[in-house]
Amino acid sequence: MSDLVSLPEIERAAERIAGVAVRTPLVPFPRDPDPATAQQPALLVKAESLQPIGAFKVRGAYAAIASLPEAERAAGVVTHSSGNHAQAVAYAARALGIKAVLVMPHTTPGVKVERCIALGAEVVYVEPTARARAETAGKLASAHGFTMIPPYDDARVIAGQGTAGLEIVQDCPDVDVVLVPISGGGLIAGVSAAVKALRPEAKVIGVEPELAADARDSMAAGHPVSWDAEKTGRTIADALRVQRVGDLPFAHIQAHVDGIVTVTEDEIRRAMRRLAREARLIAEPGGAVATAAALYHGAELPAGGTRVSILSGGNVDPALFLDVLK
Repeated sequence: MSDLVSLPEIERAAERIAGVAVRTPLVPFPRDPDPATAQQPALLVKAESLQPIGAFKVRGAYAAIASLPEAERAAGVVTHSSGNHAQAVAYAARALGIKAVLVMPHTTPGVKVERCIALGAEVVYVEPTARARAETAGKLASAHGFTMIPPYDDARVIAGQGTAGLEIVQDCPDVDVVLVPISGGGLIAGVSAAVKALRPEAKVIGVEPELAADARDSMAAGHPVSWDAEKTGRTIADALRVQRVGDLPFAHIQAHVDGIVTVTEDEIRRAMRRLAREARLIAEPGGAVATAAALYHGAELPAGGTRVSILSGGNVDPALFLDVLK
């Protein structure tokens, strides 16, 4: 499809974010000492929690805003997000010296809101539905001349997120399986485009919570399927509560993604705990789902000698993190 993000677009995004986003490492996850599971494929964790805002979103936000004409940038930007994309837009706007307005659900964890405000952004609270968020952001853009920076349904943002996939293949040329969290779909769209362009034989697998599995249902149906906010709101993975994958991300999923695996709430918590204790990496719930799939759903994954799971973010509420570590 001609509207899919290309490798050259991702490479240009990589040039834009150089020196702003961190080229995060692939951290080896220690092998299980249990002889019964010791022969599992090697697992490397792409630690996007080490980004300056604690999540991969800085890649797409900065790439998109930096690509704007100077006059558009000067007028300011607006977005809607449950947290990590909002922080990324705030961070990018501050780095570029422009105004940022963030439309956020009132259910967003306080740690994420506080960081957005600390970055100098203005926060507008709305109900935790996709419609409320998008409509409010659209009205603010029209009223004040702000440029909208969508959280995932945007080619510039997808290209920026795809730089994580570019790095994975560059740093691990023999990667066999790449596991990617799915929310609105921007990350898996960009990563799958990069991975399939550079290593077509590698498999790209999306991962969602069982309690917010709209992308799994969408892939099965052949078109985007929406879940109610009340349903997606049940998962501990607040970053993955988007009710529906974006249209452009879904086109990438259809073209490049080899399957979708879902994980339970208990598996998410266990993965967070093991990432902290065994790999010394802090993961928020949404950031841990890909590793949870590698650890607890290995039989459902394609065969291969090396797997990479993307730890998409580490902005976890301190009280929740302490509870998970018990």
